[in-house]
Amino acid sequence: MSKPLHLNAFLMSTGHHEASWRLPESDPYSTTSIAHYAKLAQTAERGKLDSIFFADSPSLWGTIGRRPSGSLEPTVVLAAIAALTTHIGLIATASTTYNEPYNLARRFASVDHISGGRVGWNIVTTATLDAARNFNLDELPSHAARYARAEEFLQVAKKLWDSWDDAAVLADKEAGLWGDDRLLYPAAHEGEHFQVAGALNVPRSPQGHPLLVQAGSSEDGKAFAANHAEAIFTAWQTIEEAQAFYADIKRRAKDAGRDPDAVLVLPGIVPVLGSTEAEARLLEEELDRLIVPEYALGNLAKQLKLDPSELDLDKELPAVLPTEDEIEGAKSRFTLIVDLARREHLTVRQLIGRLGGGRGHRTFTGTPEQVADAILDWADNGAADGFNIMPAVLPSGLEAFVDEVVPILQAKGRFRTEYEAETLRGHYGLARPANPRRAAAVESAVRGVLAHAR
Repeated sequence: MSKPLHLNAFLMSTGHHEASWRLPESDPYSTTSIAHYAKLAQTAERGKLDSIFFADSPSLWGTIGRRPSGSLEPTVVLAAIAALTTHIGLIATASTTYNEPYNLARRFASVDHISGGRVGWNIVTTATLDAARNFNLDELPSHAARYARAEEFLQVAKKLWDSWDDAAVLADKEAGLWGDDRLLYPAAHEGEHFQVAGALNVPRSPQGHPLLVQAGSSEDGKAFAANHAEAIFTAWQTIEEAQAFYADIKRRAKDAGRDPDAVLVLPGIVPVLGSTEAEARLLEEELDRLIVPEYALGNLAKQLKLDPSELDLDKELPAVLPTEDEIEGAKSRFTLIVDLARREHLTVRQLIGRLGGGRGHRTFTGTPEQVADAILDWADNGAADGFNIMPAVLPSGLEAFVDEVVPILQAKGRFRTEYEAETLRGHYGLARPANPRRAAAVESAVRGVLAHAR
């Protein structure tokens, strides 16, 4: 029997296509409108999607001329949306390079309480020099250094989320005893990057830990994902590439002693929908026509570590480019872009058009039936456990997906018709983590009793 799909909606201002804001329907001010995001969350919930997701970076994304820029802090957005939804999972990006474990663990635990157990954390190491220079650094920390810090950061965060026993709050009015201090397990962490003494000042949350999401596809990223991630957002252009990544991640997870089925791979897909294929193509063509090449050229040059003068819009990429080993930023995205351009012999202008919709994620243009078939093709052939849905235009693209694609998947028995769980972990079929610190405390107490008896 085929496994059920998992669908996450990746929400970005007016949509993922960089020219979406120029369409008559679009609100170019929506990037700071909580009403806009709340409506999108409610639409995703109406479609019974597993979750919604907000990307983030502690710096501006390029120039503000190209597309709507600036973004609200995503955990704040999730807290607001939590009050206006009841089931949809709520995932936010936060960086391990430019946060401290105590603050971030507290923030996610708080939103998990507020939402009744619906929060997830997309763990990133942040690959831009602009972000580094916003945090007292002259240079971007190396790729390896960022992942080493991330590894310890997550260790500390887990200690903090587990620093309250589930039974620590007694609320005994009769005895005047609110909680049991013996059921607190201070982090007492001393490591290379962090020293964190106390217990968290938030009780253990409904999910225990937020759902842990990761989006890196470099070697360091895959190693981190195999050890820790419960859902992986990734970008591939072909099913062959996606199958290779999927098999590699599942193998790595098994080698790490984890259940591969509990590590869910969700490639991104940018659906451009029309009632006919011709109608969908017209929308795609209109969006691509509205791209401003000068801005897109500058952004591409930055990703490839080139000067814009080295790129000619009507020629292919230069024969000589930096190697992935020379890239300290988004290594896997660099390789994806170069491979796409080389494989299809794209001019720079054509490459810009291909990247305009999803920055390297697969764009699929067609009817709802064709989009549903494309999703099932990858899911049924070892390339995906579900998809990160990235509407080219918002809100219309999400509405079309929910109203026209989801019913097809439901009719085929591949997607839920009603929510069956209360938490985000439940939507993804994942268990609430046991508290290992409770087990350690019980074992220590038993040893003490036995020693006293002797």
